[in-house]
Amino acid sequence: MVVLVEERLAGVTADETGEAVLEQMVAHAQEAAAFLKALSHEGRLMILCHLTQGEKSVTELEQLLGSRQAAVSQQLARLRMEGLVSARREGKAIYYSLGDPRVSRTVGLMYEMFCARD
Repeated sequence: MVVLVEERLAGVTADETGEAVLEQMVAHAQEAAAFLKALSHEGRLMILCHLTQGEKSVTELEQLLGSRQAAVSQQLARLRMEGLVSARREGKAIYYSLGDPRVSRTVGLMYEMFCARD
């Protein structure tokens, strides 16, 4: 990784390098903030926790969460928009699964930090 950065920066002045690094840091911070905002809702977080165990239909998620279909669908729509879940249709049923590998890593860490200590 360091070698790649050094190769990209060959022939670039120090001021340009600093600006490029700062711009990259800002872009990464914005991406991280958007990711964390998507996770920062209890309902969405619970959906993602259940999906770490494997693909689930909307009906299964409703039952697991004890929520109405409209509420579950609303949260799934947000997660889908953010690219955190993927959907596939099978007949009338829609099945959801994790769409971003960072989700399972993040949920696993959160489980370790907040749930495993009980």
